[in-house]
Amino acid sequence: MGSGVDKSVLRRLPKIDLHLHLDGSVRPQTLLELAEAEGLTLPAADVDRLLPFMRVEGDCPSLVDYLSKFDLVLPAMQTAYSLERIAYEVVEQAAEHNCKYIEVRMGARLHLQKGLSLDEVIESFVTGLSRGEATYGVKARGIIICMRNHAPQDNLEVIEAAARFMERGVVAVDLAGPEDGYPPELHQEVFDLAKKHGLPFTIHAGEAAGADSIYGAVVKLGTNRIGHGVRLKEDRDLLERVRAERIPLEFCPISNIQTKASTNWETYPIREYFDQGLLITVNTDNLTVSDTNMTKELAVLTDHFQFTLPEMEQIMLNSVEAAFLEKEEKRQLHEEIVKSFAELL
Repeated sequence: MGSGVDKSVLRRLPKIDLHLHLDGSVRPQTLLELAEAEGLTLPAADVDRLLPFMRVEGDCPSLVDYLSKFDLVLPAMQTAYSLERIAYEVVEQAAEHNCKYIEVRMGARLHLQKGLSLDEVIESFVTGLSRGEATYGVKARGIIICMRNHAPQDNLEVIEAAARFMERGVVAVDLAGPEDGYPPELHQEVFDLAKKHGLPFTIHAGEAAGADSIYGAVVKLGTNRIGHGVRLKEDRDLLERVRAERIPLEFCPISNIQTKASTNWETYPIREYFDQGLLITVNTDNLTVSDTNMTKELAVLTDHFQFTLPEMEQIMLNSVEAAFLEKEEKRQLHEEIVKSFAELL
């Protein structure tokens, strides 16, 4: 199937990526160089042989198997230099696909193994994003992740650290990690603290667990956005609430199929949700692990779901609405998206 949209046109479209993980987007060559500099052992010594250890290839049995790909890169992400470099290179990769705005997320507590403090981790991260923005002209902001499987006390410390960087590149916090067995409401106190600091938040839900997980994020915690939310239709009342309150869903099509949030493209509900008026956004999740980019994600929309260019413009404008930006920044971004689409159409 295909809608006939030229792939070169897709690459030129202005794009926004709101759901993009730092540790899932490390370039293989960068990992090789960091490992050599830091004396780390990798399972292969060249890019071609290393790639299978870093990305999903073929069928992926589950989210747990998908997440195992991150274990390889984390030992090389424990210094200020490595975090800043990888963040900078994520902005560079976004620029290659004409992204105008990205929100990159990282789990700060995962980068403390060599003695960095939470503040040093976050500072290195946002410095890399800022440097990338200055070089490539892609507006880049950070989201700091709390992990579902970490103790609430640990996550409270993450919220406090994130709040200290609210005017320095951090725009929100997140809850991520193994979804099954760790309902969002376990971290009620954590996100109450985020609200107290005026930190908006997004919560991974409805990817590896069902609508109950989304219910906890929306009803119990009052999330501003939902990371994925693919399984929302399992609760029609909740779906109506999400639509009425215009709570954005951060869809990541290629990743969502790999992690079995949907078993195949025939059952993937993106067209259904879009047509029902849900606030759908389209994102990459993990550039390296999923072997993706925003051009590939938009190609999925045209090839499997016959999305037209005006519909893709609406999805990007949905992302503007969902972005964790100030009102004037949103207005400027909205204007840029509309102008760019008008020129291409």
